[in-house]
Amino acid sequence: MTDGIPAVVLGGTGYVAGELLRLIAGHPRLDLRGILSDSQPGSRVADAFPHLASAYPELRFAELSALEAAMRGAPEIALFSAAPHGAAAAVIDRLLAAAEVAGVRAHCVDISADYRYASAAAYEAVYEHAHPAPARIREFTCAVPEHLASAPTPHIAHPGCFATATLLAAVPLLAYKLTETRLFVTGITGSTGSGRKPTEGTHHPLRHGDLYSYSALRHRHVPEIAACARLATGVDAEINFVPHSGPFARGIHVTVQASLREPLSAAAALEAFADFYRDCPFVRVVGRAPRVKHVVASNDAEITAVTAGGTIAVMAVVDNLTKGAAGGAMQWMNRLLHLDETTGLTAPAPGWT
Repeated sequence: MTDGIPAVVLGGTGYVAGELLRLIAGHPRLDLRGILSDSQPGSRVADAFPHLASAYPELRFAELSALEAAMRGAPEIALFSAAPHGAAAAVIDRLLAAAEVAGVRAHCVDISADYRYASAAAYEAVYEHAHPAPARIREFTCAVPEHLASAPTPHIAHPGCFATATLLAAVPLLAYKLTETRLFVTGITGSTGSGRKPTEGTHHPLRHGDLYSYSALRHRHVPEIAACARLATGVDAEINFVPHSGPFARGIHVTVQASLREPLSAAAALEAFADFYRDCPFVRVVGRAPRVKHVVASNDAEITAVTAGGTIAVMAVVDNLTKGAAGGAMQWMNRLLHLDETTGLTAPAPGWT
């Protein structure tokens, strides 16, 4: 494609970067100009991502200077960052500065945690190191696409995958004041959510056939979830989150429970969710239990709700690499580029993964 909008990807050989490349390959308006890898510049992308060989048979990882050169001469550019937190901010800052000098309109969506917080102090409180580019923070807003009608800043920080699923389930409860503000969340994630490098928590022989919790009530994404919920609803919610590692590769299942303010039937709850997401093409409100296989490798989310006595339970499923990361980022980028937000994202889930 020669008339597409140039796109560059940060993130090297990581799973989310690979998912971004897959989505860009099927996007009718984006033209991939380069992908950064500090550790493997010059090596073939197809060697790191064999499943993408048909889309990128000769593409090679580039150094940062090559990406800067690729940005010159274009009226606008789409910059996706899937670099690790702590490393992404400085690289993004350098590329945005280069775009400003070259007179290029750069649109950035960062999937790392570096621009998810509204201040350097809030970031530093969670990650316990100084923010690498604090002057850029004001240029980013962190939100799930379904919870803001438009981007209020030039660039977007996409929430994490657990945060995406939790917010899709929780925000309607808070926005419609259906429940008390104390929420209890249980989440189960696939192993790809922990990154490509094997660890005790992701190594297949240790994880297969097992299920266990980790970072219970102290997961680092809790402040992020609370901040995004506040932005979407104006409500300060108390998030009590217990994440779990599941014995599958892709997908997230969350259950959000809360005390109802007033009696509410399950049918009325489903009607409220359907009303809240009526203009959201990627959210399906269903009258059955959502299943991870219904959404894996798609940008879709499934949500249901049940009530009993004074309690509501909301179940939501997303794919952690797509809707929870690369797909949600593409959805935001489409908006920043003034394209229909579904562009390049309408392929359904394969179903039998």
